This record gives sequence, structure tokens and C-alpha cells, in this order.
Amino acid sequence: MPLNLGTNLSLSGKVALVTGGSRGIGAAIVRLFVAAGALVLFNYQKSKAAAEKLVEELGNEKCAGVECDLSGTGSAQELIGAVVKRFGRLDILVANHGVWPAEDAPVDEMSDEQWCKTVSINLDSVFALVKHSVSQMKTQKKIDSASSGHIVLVSSTAGQRGEAFHCDYAATKGALISMVKGLSTELAPHKIYVNCVAPGWVDTDMSAAALNDAKTRDKVLATIPLGRVATPEEIAAPILFLCTRHAGSITGEILNVNGGAVLAG
Repeated sequence: MPLNLGTNLSLSGKVALVTGGSRGIGAAIVRLFVAAGALVLFNYQKSKAAAEKLVEELGNEKCAGVECDLSGTGSAQELIGAVVKRFGRLDILVANHGVWPAEDAPVDEMSDEQWCKTVSINLDSVFALVKHSVSQMKTQKKIDSASSGHIVLVSSTAGQRGEAFHCDYAATKGALISMVKGLSTELAPHKIYVNCVAPGWVDTDMSAAALNDAKTRDKVLATIPLGRVATPEEIAAPILFLCTRHAGSITGEILNVNGGAVLAG
């Protein structure tokens, strides 16, 4: 019998926050979640035109975009509050935002400013988002007896095997994996599921400069057993799965979606 995505992978009645949702992986997540029946609020920092276009495409009764700078811990509570004010609750957090400084930086030449900025965006803000999301999930009325909430953090192959000349990025993504492992056991008694998706190279604006350079692209593809980079939709789909009832016995998992690259590095 064919799989009916609308029924079996349903998020009907759920409210989700997707960070970095205006472009790339984030926009693919927003589209898929709305298609699955969720109400979705996403944040953006600079891409106002793309955010407005996405809301217009999906309908403002189902989707909302909010400008919010997720640098450090200061804005997370306000963003969670914006979700609750707009849609009444919060059932799913997908922490998708992040930065990857494209220029190679040997550790002895990396500036303190770059290190602090990467940690502030990729790690500190995620801690604050999780903190305030969990507070909301614990106190709101349950609509699903099987779960009180789902949290999915987007890490990277770099968080598992490191990345030369990008120790700031690798350190933050590795920290997210450790957060998932600890939080999954801490929050399991509250029926809050915490998982992680770890992409490798994905065809997005963030990786465009590297992938558009023929020499760099060849090096990248040589590290991926499947021989190609992923699409944003191929990252969004596993995230959707982890937030449905079909993942009812999965928490603390690091789901690799990287064409086998993490095994070949």
C-alpha cells in the first residue's frame, strides 16, 4: 500500500518553530512541515524578501516569518514568545540556523572575534532556544498523549569528525551532538524527544561559493560515497520523520544525512 505522507507523517495540530527558515534547508523544512499540517513560525535575519515570499506561498494563516538576530542568548525568549502569541503553543523546535565561515582559518591565525561569533550563533543561541522551548513545552496543555514536544538540532559531519581550518564550526556542531545526548535522557521523563540530524555538504547559499568553484567541488565530491551533495529537501524529510509518531521510540539519535561522507572522511 503506498505511503500517504499527508496522513502517516502528519503534524496536524502541532506548532513548530524553525530557525533560519527563509532559505535553504530551513525553507525546505518550513514547506514540508506546513504540507504535513503544522502551523510554522520561522525566523530570518537578513532575507526579508525571501521570508515574505515564503509566507505568501504557504499562506499567512499557516506560516509566519519573524526578523530575529540569533546571536547569543538574548533574543531566544522573545522568539519563543512570538510563536506562542501567534499560534498559541509550541510543540516542535528545529534549530537549523548557523554560520560556517567559508575562508580557511588555521587555528593559530583564527581571530578571537571569529571564534566568539561562531560560538555565539551556533551554540549559545541554541542553548537559549532549547531552554525556553522546554519551559513552554513542560507547562502547556498536552494535545498528544505520546509526546509533550520534539526538539531537533541540526549538526554536521564536522561535529563528528572535525574539520581542518574550521575548528570553530566543528566545535560548535560537536557540542550540539553532546547536548542532544544529554538532553534526551534528561527530558525523556517529560516525553520531550531530542534528536539531531547531521548533514554533510548541501546545495544551499551557504555552500555555494565552495561548490561553484570547480576545483573545490571536485574535492568535496571525492569525500562523498554517493558522489553528490544533498538537496535541502533531503535534509528536511528526516527532520519531519523525527517529529512524527513514527519516531515514537527514537530520542538521543544522531541521524546522518550526508551521502555516507561521515564514514569516508
